[in-house]
Parts: sequence; structure tokens; C-alpha cells
Amino acid sequence: MRGLIYHFISDDELLRISNSIKKAEETTAGEIRVAIKEHLHFFERNKSVKELAEKEFYRLGMNKTKNKTGILIFIVLPKRGFYIMADTGIHEKVADNTWDSIKDEIQNMFSYGKFSKGIINGVQSVGKVLSQHFPINPDDTNELSNQIVIE
Repeated sequence: MRGLIYHFISDDELLRISNSIKKAEETTAGEIRVAIKEHLHFFERNKSVKELAEKEFYRLGMNKTKNKTGILIFIVLPKRGFYIMADTGIHEKVADNTWDSIKDEIQNMFSYGKFSKGIINGVQSVGKVLSQHFPINPDDTNELSNQIVIE
């Protein structure tokens, strides 16, 4: 049985999104992840998208990067919403409203049914912001997987 995600994104598009994360991370010490939640458990139904994103952020260990430079694009299909969550190292250097313009860009693509393009554009925009504030170091390692998390 294929999940809800396949109503929006194909396997090829999921691979393209993962590749866009890899490419974006070539210029930054930041760590970008995309997670998509297909189903909500009963106890999650009254939680906001932000609350669900916080839980996922910690579940994925994004708070454990070397310089606190993890950022999550978290999409909750049943709520038809998403949230961009950045770790404390990013908050120290990047204004929160920076993510609002990227969120608007993603939302615009989603409203036209261009889900993978919206996510890829969002990843690229996040990568550009991170590369300005957290350029890649010579000893940089990929601390987190570039694979999309679907649950």
C-alpha cells in the first residue's frame, strides 16, 4: 500500500529533493533535513505544526550537530501545513523573519500543486542563507542524513 505522500510526490521527486539537500550542503557547515509526516497519532491531533516540528527536530537528533546548525523543513500532510525550524546556532546569526520569506516561497509553490518544486526551492533558499552565515569548513563532515524522513 502506497502512502499519502505519493499523492503529492513521486519516488523520483523524493530523490531529487535528497540531491538538492546534498548540493545545498556543499557550500555550508549547516545541516538541512526534510521530514514529512503522513499520519497523526491520536494524541498529536491537537498539537500545532510548530509543536510537531519541535518534537521531530529532537527525535531526528538535529539539536546534536557540532555548531547547532541544523534546520528542519517539516511538512504535516494531515494538517496541510509545514514549519521551518532552526537550531540555536542559527538563531544567533539569522533573524527569524528570514524563514518567513522562504516559507512564503514554499507555500506559493504548494498552492499551485508544485510540491517537490516548492520543497527543492525551499532547500536551495535555506542553503543560500546558511552558506552566508555558516560557510563550509575544510574539515566539514555530513553530520545528518540527506534522505527525506517519511513517517
